Amino acid sequence: MIVDLPQTTTSAVGKTLIELRESNGLVTSGRVLTLVICTDNAADTEDAIDAANEASKEHPCRIIVLSRGNRSDATRLDAQIRVGGDAGASEVIVLMLAGELTEHESSVVIPFLLPDTPVVAWWPRNAPPVPAEDPVGRLAIRRITDATLADDPLQTIKTRRASYAAGDTDLSWARVTYWRALLTSALDEAPFEPVQRVVVSGLREEPALDVTAGWLASRLNCPVTRKFGDLFVELQRETSSITLSRPQTGRTATLSRTGQPDRRLALARRETRDCLAEDLRRLDPDEIYESALEGMESVQYE
Repeated sequence: MIVDLPQTTTSAVGKTLIELRESNGLVTSGRVLTLVICTDNAADTEDAIDAANEASKEHPCRIIVLSRGNRSDATRLDAQIRVGGDAGASEVIVLMLAGELTEHESSVVIPFLLPDTPVVAWWPRNAPPVPAEDPVGRLAIRRITDATLADDPLQTIKTRRASYAAGDTDLSWARVTYWRALLTSALDEAPFEPVQRVVVSGLREEPALDVTAGWLASRLNCPVTRKFGDLFVELQRETSSITLSRPQTGRTATLSRTGQPDRRLALARRETRDCLAEDLRRLDPDEIYESALEGMESVQYE
């Protein structure tokens, strides 16, 4: 069920939400968190809602979408409430802000936060320079950004270190979870020699590879080079090497190790909904992500 509330107020939206809950027998006691999504245009809004609805099947939550309009327009609040089949395992409140309201997002969202549940903020595209200092970010214990969809992905992920605060994470980090697991597993096999050099290669606009390079630099304490080209990660030892590669748009990767037959592995690019669901599983600070950001400072680019 979708209910549109044009030119409305927060109190009217709250009253309508209660009426819908009572008439449809909906409850909020099973909601484990409040997810606040901050978007700038209609296309981003619908894509983000679709991803959040899928993630809510694992993490039932209230989804509040703040869609910012033009600051120069007349001040107004349009709202939409989605419940039932249109909202996955959640209830969705879309708040479309225009005029001066775009400067007061936190004041608009506060009345809809579920009591006694953690708040997670997500910026699907362009995040504030310092998410933890953003008015909405200050309400959240977990702040999720996505450098992949930023205007300049490489520069954006490089600036994450300076703006980092406990509770920050980026979906580009979750996109390489399986890559990290496979590389770690490969290093746990003989010969147990230290890695002397690492090469991480892929598209320039893929920040997941930059944060992977930073993670390897922080963990292996060896020179790491980031190249632009074919997609692969190569770990070079004194007498052997490990290479994990995949076509840019492929779904199957190849793990090559010196003296052993190649292994073919399922390794498709992860969807945003899967990365979001993973990040919602943990609400504590991610120290490994923080160290990966620190490690990026020692990565050499070619």
